[in-house]
Amino acid sequence: MTQSTPRSGADGAPGPGSLDLNLLAALDVLLEEQSVRGAARRLHLSEPAMSRTLGRIRRALGDPVLVRAGRGLVPTPYALAVRAEVSAVVERARALFAPGRDTDLRTVSRTLTIIGHDAIAGSLGPALFARAAAEAPGIRVRFLAESHVDTPVLRHGTADLEVGVVDTTLPEVRVEHLYEDRMLGVVRAGHPLLDGEPTPERFATAAGHLNVSRRGRLHGPVDVALAELGLRRRVVGTVGTFPASLFVIRDSDLIGLISSWSVPLAAALGLVTFEVPLPLPPIALALAWHPRHDADPAHAWLRGCVRELLTGAWVGQESSADC
Repeated sequence: MTQSTPRSGADGAPGPGSLDLNLLAALDVLLEEQSVRGAARRLHLSEPAMSRTLGRIRRALGDPVLVRAGRGLVPTPYALAVRAEVSAVVERARALFAPGRDTDLRTVSRTLTIIGHDAIAGSLGPALFARAAAEAPGIRVRFLAESHVDTPVLRHGTADLEVGVVDTTLPEVRVEHLYEDRMLGVVRAGHPLLDGEPTPERFATAAGHLNVSRRGRLHGPVDVALAELGLRRRVVGTVGTFPASLFVIRDSDLIGLISSWSVPLAAALGLVTFEVPLPLPPIALALAWHPRHDADPAHAWLRGCVRELLTGAWVGQESSADC
């Protein structure tokens, strides 16, 4: 069979009706790295060659794709819109041409992105990086913090896996429930609240409270539960992440709240956790991903690792609580 040669325009870009799949692979890496130098390093090319490839991509798409912002590059709105589809096409092409159906994860070179609370990265990160080094050394794991603005990060390909409280309403997103967590109180060692039983009254009035909210909310389920008892707490402010709150609590008399996956971080700072004396609603911890990753071996490996590490940590917390 004779393979036809794609027609090229006078500028070297693919002509009408032709397609250069190498450009798709290069575009995928460029959008991931957002750096000509980084993409060149990943693809084992010189920077000038990578710059020329970016030029060909721009001409083929009729879009700048990446534009200068300060000292770096940022994707255009069009590039953001097609990023997930480009990644999916490249993944399917790799799977199609891979020898056999089984993928050796030690030969896979990918960057996988997890989005969730910073506390999850702090507690899950060490074990996950260790597993990646042992089982899939070519896979890099990137943690992104949740934004105060809700955006369809899984659909757009900004993240590959969401971990935590998943409140997406997108019908195509896969959601796997892991377990129901609960909030715990946290204070510095020697806090006055620890002298005796932390009743609802003492919990509400012993000191000021610090909220954790990515949207800066000052009111939540704790306030609802206290109001039903005719009580009210004094919230002095909010921070965006659980780890940030722990450092504030360590050096103050403020009372905070954390989930069970943050307990190791609190213990490392010498903080003390306790059961909140209120009937708070449970927290549903889950994984979420876009179905284009269902059959992707690397993504399946990531889901499995996160699932095992989180459920294992939960079992450990439950066992400690029963002692």
